[in-house]
Amino acid sequence: MKRVNEIYDHPVFQEKFRALQEVEKDRLFCKHTLEHLIDVARLMYIYVLEHDLSISKEMIYATALMHDIGRIDQIEQGTPHEKAGAALCDVILPDCGFSEEETAVIKAAILHHRNRTYESEVPGEHDTLSELLYWADKKSRNCFACEMKKECNWDEEKMNLKIGN
Repeated sequence: MKRVNEIYDHPVFQEKFRALQEVEKDRLFCKHTLEHLIDVARLMYIYVLEHDLSISKEMIYATALMHDIGRIDQIEQGTPHEKAGAALCDVILPDCGFSEEETAVIKAAILHHRNRTYESEVPGEHDTLSELLYWADKKSRNCFACEMKKECNWDEEKMNLKIGN
């Protein structure tokens, strides 16, 4: 997981992450904290292990760390966070030893992590990583215990209204 730790330590990641934490410190709805990023990674990894899928732990954690880092650009500049996050992959991932192919797969997952299904834009890639990211991103939220769920703009079908849903 050396490369994943390099992502976390990367100066651009740290700059964006710190800025996001500062902007969201008083946010009433779900925040995009390190706990959220790691929860998403862990859920993805558990699913991969339970279903004997061929996705490396390093790819899972890299994808989870990068998937919401573009939120600060969405807040400050209006760029959709999935597009900003995908663009940041081109800056951060090569510096951390990820190949062009790995970067393309992670970018595709991030670009489409807000959609349930999509047609892959990466030759040979199946929608597995994107679908996994979509699922884990939603399942990582504890809507059933959230004081703000009545004011939340999420569709009820996306909310986790019971433990283990």
